[in-house]
Amino acid sequence: MRISIERLRTVVLAAAILLLIALAVFLAVGKGKNPFNRRDLPKRLGIEIQQEANGVTYTTARGGRTLFKIHASRVIQLKQGYALLHDVKIELYGEDGSRVDHIEGDEFEYDQQLGTAKAAGPVEITLMRPGVAPAIAPRATPGQAVGDKPKDSKLAAVAQAASSGQIQVKTRGLTFDQNSGLATTKERVEFSMAQGNGSAMGATYESEQGILMLDSAVELTSRRGIETVVIHAQNAEFVRGDQECRLHGATAKYRDREAAAVEAKVAFRADGSVVRLDASNGFTLATANGSHLAAPAGSLEFDEHNLPRHGHLEGGVTMDSSSQGRQMHGTSPVAELEFNAKGELRHARLERGVHIESHEQSESQTGSLRVSRVWKSPAAEVEFHAVGHGQVEPETMHGTGGVVITGESQRGKGPVVPFRLAADELTGQFGKNSALTAMTGVGHASFEQTTATGRRQNTSGDRLEAHFAVSGANAAKAGARRTEGVEGNAAQIQSATVDGHVILTQEQTTKTSGQVEAPMQATAGRAVYEGAGEWLHLTLSPRVEDGNLQLTADKIDVSQESGNAFAHGNVKATWVDSGDGKPGAGKPSLRGSVTLGGQGPVHVVAAEAQLRQAMGGAGGETEFNGHARLWQSANSIDAPVIVLDRQKQTLAARSTDLAEPVRVVLVSAAGQTPGKGGTAKPAAPSVIRMRGGDLKYSDAERKAVMRGGSFNSVVAETGTATSTSSEVEVLLMPLGNHAGKDGGEAQVNSMTARGRVMLTSGERRGTGEKLVYSSQSGEYVLTGTPAAPPRMSDPTRGTVTGEALIFHSRDDSVSIEGGGRKTTTDTTAPK
Repeated sequence: MRISIERLRTVVLAAAILLLIALAVFLAVGKGKNPFNRRDLPKRLGIEIQQEANGVTYTTARGGRTLFKIHASRVIQLKQGYALLHDVKIELYGEDGSRVDHIEGDEFEYDQQLGTAKAAGPVEITLMRPGVAPAIAPRATPGQAVGDKPKDSKLAAVAQAASSGQIQVKTRGLTFDQNSGLATTKERVEFSMAQGNGSAMGATYESEQGILMLDSAVELTSRRGIETVVIHAQNAEFVRGDQECRLHGATAKYRDREAAAVEAKVAFRADGSVVRLDASNGFTLATANGSHLAAPAGSLEFDEHNLPRHGHLEGGVTMDSSSQGRQMHGTSPVAELEFNAKGELRHARLERGVHIESHEQSESQTGSLRVSRVWKSPAAEVEFHAVGHGQVEPETMHGTGGVVITGESQRGKGPVVPFRLAADELTGQFGKNSALTAMTGVGHASFEQTTATGRRQNTSGDRLEAHFAVSGANAAKAGARRTEGVEGNAAQIQSATVDGHVILTQEQTTKTSGQVEAPMQATAGRAVYEGAGEWLHLTLSPRVEDGNLQLTADKIDVSQESGNAFAHGNVKATWVDSGDGKPGAGKPSLRGSVTLGGQGPVHVVAAEAQLRQAMGGAGGETEFNGHARLWQSANSIDAPVIVLDRQKQTLAARSTDLAEPVRVVLVSAAGQTPGKGGTAKPAAPSVIRMRGGDLKYSDAERKAVMRGGSFNSVVAETGTATSTSSEVEVLLMPLGNHAGKDGGEAQVNSMTARGRVMLTSGERRGTGEKLVYSSQSGEYVLTGTPAAPPRMSDPTRGTVTGEALIFHSRDDSVSIEGGGRKTTTDTTAPK
């Protein structure tokens, strides 16, 4: 938006010059009324004797002060009441002696019956500007008057100064009616002065009311330095008593700018300087480059040097501009303007509802970019700075009462990407060519963005500071270095910082299924947004709630584009079980339950974590890195990396560090143990511990599989035996069966070890290819292959083999199956 002070000052200059002319003509014609209004004038001039008189001078004085002088080289008395005056010179002295005006004409005709005097030919009027010749004619002797030789050099200097301030007026056919007090001409009126020259067609002066009217085609050409100002008006009206000028249909052109007012009223001081300009019925300012300001009514106040110092526009102010691919349109019911000592606009206050919208189209190597923004606020204050050649541009814009900025961008034919900024108070900063570069919001500050994939992210806090990227032609002119990511999102925010009570909400607006997805929410003390990559960094006690997940860390990074989040330092996460894990109709999904077989909350601690959203569906993966530990009641997993898939309800853990294997602790279901007299009694649940290279668990199958991976083997420990194998499969009991009180830990139903199995129980050693452990019976069943049957050795009993070796952990007995018979070997292990 460009607003030129020169356009405002042009109207003032025109009015000032026209008023000076008007005041001089008022005085000239007004004072000229006195000699023509006297009925005995012809007698005093000797006209009644019908003869010629040469060298007539008539002087009128009052109270020792000269009012006027009339010089005529010759007077001819005509018949029928007419008289001719030749070579007429009239000197009119101001009442305070501050000026001497002159009217000169070759011939004047006086009609005694009608009481009219008319200049038959051209008339020249010389008007002194008020205040420029204070010592020429007041109470001065004839020797000191203009036209006589001044007595000393000081008086000559004053006379020279007076001459430089003169206004020359030329017209013809001037008629004065002594009865009505009207002086009129229909001829062309021309005037010239040091500031310029002008003309009008026809003029009327009401001497009684002190009103001068220029009938039509008013034109003034003036110069300001090396520039030319051209002013046109349909007509003009001057009121001498009120020192006021009224212009109708006035326009002023200066350089490539134009100011227009349907009705304009200018008030002046006694020295001729402008006090105030009032415009009504439509006031506009426009430039050739597309800038336009309009209001139904407005006013300007000026200092003693005719420079504006305050302005007021009302009735619905509109502002429009178009420059270098950017269009701007703004509205405000009221605007207050303030100017600096040089008359340049420095401050504007817009009130009662401000609406400003801008649209920009730019081209780059990546294609076309369309950007639009809309500013809305109850009030706004704009600070301006000069950019040269009489132009100003906005420097800052401060909105109050609740500011909302909305916008959108579109790259080529791609999707429309919207954004929104809001705060109780918002300050925008502008760069070159009025491009918005930064904004600062205070109080209920927020910004909202939507990605091309339809993911919406809203961030709010106590204070917001945002920076916008320079794009298109502006970036090329400024020499700005742009990354591809920033350029692609130039319409939105390059960087932003939100401080104090930060709340982040992220949700998928475009659904690929009928399921309603609960949004991800986060809180923090500070949030920093980066346009390159569209990242939001949360610090100062950040916390994320994503469905059933609650997560805290030292720092959390959230990707707006993908919805992924990365947590760093002291990561703590908790999943709260949703019951059956199935969302109800129309209720938000909690993105799946992640458990370790039980119904209580799941806790995880780690150095870092990654929350990856599933594409188009509810939930996603969460990966914990760095000494990660997950537990649910008594069941737990320790590993360098733990990954939970909330959509598939699976868990995976892996390690490649031989010093830090994957460790699993599971509670085994309680069975029965033999008692005295052959009776059985319930056994206490035992604990199964496993370690290996990787683990995979499916909550739907209630199955966990651990493989050796880079560790080559899996070690499984129970209360009575330890096994090593290539992999171990653990089956948990169905949910709700044999679980602890109030949804306690899930219990192991069975464990199966496969591949190069080695079983150790006390001094017993067993080998085979498969080992099956049942938590209910406490039995270990070891099998092999036909070529390599299972074997078990005992220091006391020796070595046994068969198709299957069954170790009864509760009574330390071993059964051998093979050859169609079952053999039981009782071995008592040393206590």
